[in-house]
Amino acid sequence: MLKKRIVLSWSGGKDCCIALDTLTKAGYELVSLVTTVPKEHGRTFGHGERTEMITLQGEALSIPVHFIECTYETYTTEFVNAVQTLKEQYEIKGIAYGDLYLQEHRDWGEKVASAAGVEALYPLWTKKENSLKLLENFVSSGYKAIVIRVREDVLDETWLGRLIDRSFIREVEQTAICPMGESGEYHTFVFDGPLFSKRIKLDSREIIHLETTKKLEFKAYHLVDSEI
Repeated sequence: MLKKRIVLSWSGGKDCCIALDTLTKAGYELVSLVTTVPKEHGRTFGHGERTEMITLQGEALSIPVHFIECTYETYTTEFVNAVQTLKEQYEIKGIAYGDLYLQEHRDWGEKVASAAGVEALYPLWTKKENSLKLLENFVSSGYKAIVIRVREDVLDETWLGRLIDRSFIREVEQTAICPMGESGEYHTFVFDGPLFSKRIKLDSREIIHLETTKKLEFKAYHLVDSEI
């Protein structure tokens, strides 16, 4: 029986990575990772990450990345067009998202999938109260992620550069935020794990201040042998 071919909305963080792992184990064939980028910025819409770092993830995972160039105004239209293009190119049957429990996000993703004529998949969908368990599952999964962005109104810059590990779980439990950062309280970048053939080494760090967030920047990054 042929595997169902799908694409995955990809930010580079822990949620979409666990979605990838879950879908792969469930027998889906992931033919492309889909990432939106503002035109001319060279960074992602989701986390403001450099596109080169997302490309390295795709190389390490042996899955091509499809960048969707768009603006805030054309975001939905360009996303639908891209999924339609991928449907023709790869004969995909669906697009998956790493959203957890925010209904407005799911409504948007289902609208996009419907407009493109494919199925919308939400392998991690759960209730808000299960978010801590999801974080524990990530730490147990073998994937390695680092905090690369925090919302200043809820977390200070000491959280930047933190590994998502047992001590992170203990400390995030003491805050008022969603443990998974589902409302953008923090963002992560996955650099190694079971599906990675190579690890992404991140060097030359600096903290930059954006409108309402602080971000950990890396000026150097390359693939090395995986430690998993």
